[in-house]
Amino acid sequence: MAQRARVILLSAEGLSVKEISKRCNLSMQNCSKWRKRFYTKHLDGLKDSPRKGRPLIYSAQERVKVISLACTTPPDGSNQWSIRKLANATGMGSSTINRILNAGSIKPHKIDYWCGKSTDPEFEEKQAAIWGLYLAPPDNALILSIDEKSQIQALDRTQPTLPLRQGNAKRMTASYKRHGTTCLLAALSVHEGSVDARCVNQHTHKEFLAFLKYLYRKYPRKQLHVIMDNFSAHMHEKVYKWASRRRRLTLHLTPTYASWLNQIEIWFSIFSRDVVKGGVWHSKQDLVKQIMFYINQYNEKRAKPFKWTYMGKPLVA
Repeated sequence: MAQRARVILLSAEGLSVKEISKRCNLSMQNCSKWRKRFYTKHLDGLKDSPRKGRPLIYSAQERVKVISLACTTPPDGSNQWSIRKLANATGMGSSTINRILNAGSIKPHKIDYWCGKSTDPEFEEKQAAIWGLYLAPPDNALILSIDEKSQIQALDRTQPTLPLRQGNAKRMTASYKRHGTTCLLAALSVHEGSVDARCVNQHTHKEFLAFLKYLYRKYPRKQLHVIMDNFSAHMHEKVYKWASRRRRLTLHLTPTYASWLNQIEIWFSIFSRDVVKGGVWHSKQDLVKQIMFYINQYNEKRAKPFKWTYMGKPLVA
C-alpha cells in the first residue's frame, strides 16, 4: 500500500511514469495501473481486487501465531525451532510452515554474529594510531602486523585421498590420524605485502620474543612499528622489558575486541583457505614443509598490500 501510495504522490508532483518506476522499483505498466485505479476509484483503487481461487485454510491470526512461536525458545531444551517441530506443535503441514516462515522472513536455523563495542577506554587513541600507520607511515619505517595461528593439526587419512575429477569432488575418509600440531608465527609487512614466518611447537612469550628478535635483526636500518593483539604472550613482562630497550622498535596493541584492525588476520584467512582446508600430511614435518613452501611462493608471486575497498557509510556507534 505504501508503494502504491508513493506512485500517486509522485504523480501529483508531476513526475513521468518512467521516473516514477525508477524511484518506486516498479515496472512502467505497474505504475500506470495504479494511477488509473486511483483515478477511477480513489483510495479504494489502491487495494487488491478480489481474486478467484481456494479460500485460505489458515487465517492471518493463525499465521501470526506460527511466526510468534518460531521466535521463542522450544520447551524441549533445544535452542531453536525446526520446520518439523513447528508442524508438530501447530498441527500444520511442514510445507505450510515453510511458506509462512518464508513470507515472514523468519529463519530459525540462522544465527548472525556481531562484534560488541570495545570496552577499552583507550579505544580511540589505539585505533587512530594503527590507522595512522596504515595510511601515512613515518619515513624509514616498516609496519609489521604480527600474530600467531595456533593448533594447526597435521591430519592424515587412513585411506588414500581420491582426487578431484569430472563429476566427482575430492573425496577423503572420515577417519584420520593425528601427527601432532604446529603453531605459525607470522608478520605481514603492511605496505609491501610480504610475510615473515616460522613454525614453533608452542606459542608462549619465549617463542614470540625470539620472533621479535629475529625481525629486529633482519631489518637493522628500519624503524619497526609492530601491531599486535592483546594475547598474553604479547603482553608478557619480558617482552615489554626487551622492547623498551630498543630505540628502533615500537609496539602497538589493538583495542580489546578489535583484533580485526590487525591486517595479518586477512592473510591468515587466505592461508587457511589455501593450505589448512583439506590438507593431508603424513607427518608434522610434512605440514611445516608445506607451510614454509607456501609462504615462500606467496612472497615471490602474490605478495602485495591489501587495499581498502569498502565504499559504504561507516558504522554508527
